Amino acid sequence: MLIYNDKQSTASEIKEALEGSDTEQKILAMQKAIVLLLSGEQLPQLFITIVRYVLPSEDHTEAIEKTDSAGKVLPEMILICQNLRNNLQHPNEYIRGVTLRFLCRIREEEILEPLVPSILANLEHRHSYVRRNAVLAISALCKLPKGDLLVPDADELIERFLGQEQDVSAKRNALMLLTQHSQERAVKYLFEHLDQLAVWGDILQMAVLELIRIVCRTKPDAKGKYIKIILALLQSPSAAVTYECAVTLTSLSQAPTAVRAAANCYCQLLVAQSDNNVKLIVLDRLQELKDKHRDVMQEQLLDVLRALSSPNLDIRRKTLDITLDLLTPRNIDEVVMVLKKEIMRTQSADSERGPEYRQMLVAAIHSCAVKFPEVAASVVHLLMDFLGDPLVSSALDVVFFVREICETHPALRPSILERLADTFPSIRASRVVSCALWVLGEYSASREEVEAALGVITAGLGPLPLLQLESEDDADTAAAKDAPASLPSAASMGGSKRPAVLADGTYASQAAVVEMPLLSVSGPLPPNLRSLLLVGDFFLGGVVAASLTKLVLRLGSLGVPAASLHRASASAMLAIVAMLRLGESGALPTPLDDDSRDRMGACIQVLAAPEPDMVKVWLDDCRAAFSALTSDKQSREAAEAAAESAKSYAQPDDLIDFGHLVSNRKGGLSQLELEDQVTSDLARATGLAEAAESEARRLNRVLQLTGFSDPVYAEAYVTVHQYDIVMDVTVLNRTNETLQNLTLELATMGDLKLVERLQQYTLAPGASKVIRANIKVSSTETGVIFGNIVYEGSGYAERSVVVLADIHIDIMDYISPAVCADVTFRNMWAEFEWENKVAINTSITDVNAFLEHIITSTNMRCLTPPRALEGGCGYAAANLYARSVFGEDALVNVSVEDTGGGRLAGYIRIRSKTQGIALSLGDKITLKQKG
Repeated sequence: MLIYNDKQSTASEIKEALEGSDTEQKILAMQKAIVLLLSGEQLPQLFITIVRYVLPSEDHTEAIEKTDSAGKVLPEMILICQNLRNNLQHPNEYIRGVTLRFLCRIREEEILEPLVPSILANLEHRHSYVRRNAVLAISALCKLPKGDLLVPDADELIERFLGQEQDVSAKRNALMLLTQHSQERAVKYLFEHLDQLAVWGDILQMAVLELIRIVCRTKPDAKGKYIKIILALLQSPSAAVTYECAVTLTSLSQAPTAVRAAANCYCQLLVAQSDNNVKLIVLDRLQELKDKHRDVMQEQLLDVLRALSSPNLDIRRKTLDITLDLLTPRNIDEVVMVLKKEIMRTQSADSERGPEYRQMLVAAIHSCAVKFPEVAASVVHLLMDFLGDPLVSSALDVVFFVREICETHPALRPSILERLADTFPSIRASRVVSCALWVLGEYSASREEVEAALGVITAGLGPLPLLQLESEDDADTAAAKDAPASLPSAASMGGSKRPAVLADGTYASQAAVVEMPLLSVSGPLPPNLRSLLLVGDFFLGGVVAASLTKLVLRLGSLGVPAASLHRASASAMLAIVAMLRLGESGALPTPLDDDSRDRMGACIQVLAAPEPDMVKVWLDDCRAAFSALTSDKQSREAAEAAAESAKSYAQPDDLIDFGHLVSNRKGGLSQLELEDQVTSDLARATGLAEAAESEARRLNRVLQLTGFSDPVYAEAYVTVHQYDIVMDVTVLNRTNETLQNLTLELATMGDLKLVERLQQYTLAPGASKVIRANIKVSSTETGVIFGNIVYEGSGYAERSVVVLADIHIDIMDYISPAVCADVTFRNMWAEFEWENKVAINTSITDVNAFLEHIITSTNMRCLTPPRALEGGCGYAAANLYARSVFGEDALVNVSVEDTGGGRLAGYIRIRSKTQGIALSLGDKITLKQKG
């Protein structure tokens, strides 16, 4: 326990306050004395003062040294013993109970020995509070090195007490005492009262589960009969008991029946409990079961999906993650049906955070359709209703899903194109419109489909020209008159401004336009393409021109009459020219950019003089590029799935145990016991390699803290969990003297906090001790742990100090590779404020080798497809992504080029929502990029 004390009091001030008559001042003085004692100060002059003035009061607490330098009890402690005996015989039951609890913390046998008769006498007190604390005191006595001599018949006393006691808390304490010191008596009591187990209190049932865990750990062959008891306790009305039953069941047995019962218990808790934290914990347990027992969890999948009724997005996200990993051909139809019902529920106005939840459901349905293509036909038309979703990211997920289905399912293209033509006027987001136009231009194959797509685009543009100008003289007046009716208000466009740091260190303002849904204005809204073009979105104009060009060229390849082809070509060229004139008019706040102008001009040239080579590029090569991208994505996913399924779960020479043969050999065994025996054999067969691998990893993470010539040698093994760090420090006495009051003093730098103050130890010559320290982690930031080993030798008057080497907690222990969509990555990149820009300075000469080195060093996943990184152009740009255990996102963009002469140049940009992860990851990259 660490206590901050800004102003320490002196011993004389504390003594003066203790000798006074004010009780409040005495309490404050005692608190100050305790703080000083915990800080390592010795206050021998206060001992008699505390005995004279504090012990007689009814409200007191003490913490004082009870032994001398040789380890013997001080003679003054006889006064303490007499006062404690009086308290144990006090008529007030509260004083008796508090004194008994206090005795649990005393470790000196000389003090406790004269108090044993009084402690035993309290077992028969009329008040249950005294009896339960008396059992705790006896338990503390039994844990002492000479506990058998202090209370030789403790087991018999507690066994008789347990048979007569009616208080649940006292019985629980007594059963825990027998569990720790006499398992045979505890097991005997359990089986004698097995018929009453269902009506016991929840704390007593929890004690039974602890007894079962300890007994099964020492006697694994007797697990069968205890598992039956756990299965009976699963029917307990207490949620805590059922949860502990499920945890105990999965830890003791890997039999399918036991795992199925535990999974069913978790699913019931998931629905019955209203606390979101409980649901998240239960989902974590289900995730662990899924990793080890996939077949059993597939049977419980629909029960897990019931957790989607919770309004919390974190619970829904975890539920969907578990669901997507358990999909099989047998349950895919039921899962898709549930997801379709959920996505229809999100349309209700009272749905909490409906758009975000709908986006998660769309992504889940997309994954289902990718894994099982046969369900795509049943969901694609439902999802197309959400192409006009006001949440742009959700609509983008839908349109990307539609584009992929069109490529991978040719039979669905006609119905998708027909539905897309009907839904197209309701789409108001520029990026969604662009992708929808690409789908119409690429996959319209018949004459009817091409003419329908041309009609959709023409209707979206509205009447031409896009800006009505009466004459050159009143152009400004007409533009001003037309603007309020055709241009959306400024409120429909959002912008985010943030300062940017230039190369010379100066600041400049940077603006980014954010897509927002159009607000309703008085009167009918203009068509979607027209409204987007009139706000200056000329990139969309280039997409419209390209789609019109593809459709007209496709119409020519179908052999339509020349008159119809010329009419369609002229209409397309007229629309493209109208967009060019709109950009050149100067009436819009955003001028026409050169790239869009060149693209529209190229489309007009192709329509005016279509050459065979250019027609092939427009109609075939564009589709082939997307087909190659889709095939590459599918091959990568298939390779990852094959690598996951190729993991070895058993060795070829493992022993196979046949259940029927076991049943014939050993009569009287239940089916559960047979399953448990078989799974235990398999666990032993496959668990040895895992244990060896775990030990090898432990050896690789051992850090040396002191030198071999130091009087105390120390080394540490650091284990990083999600929110804390456990440091096991092995301390070895290399001297020929006994080291007293040896303690480990630690301090931290960064977002690390020491949880508790470590206690002191005595080390004999050549003896060793493992000291465990717990450190809390509050953020993903590189931290440092440093400290000393302080001890007292028998021949030294002062304390000796050994300085320890610093322990650097690496950020790589907190982040892990993750996957996100390209749209999500771009949105987070625009949203996150903290950026760290690292210049590339490395001895690696190859661009791809440097990129691979950065990916390996940062423990991140490359989101850029491998096909996009192929070739020898001497330049590479890739996006990397990872998530921390705290849910923080880490985004990295690597831009590197070969400048010639074997040198690489460029920048690595890191963005995150918090400063710590951006700075720590930048330091890691700077340190590792040398190669």
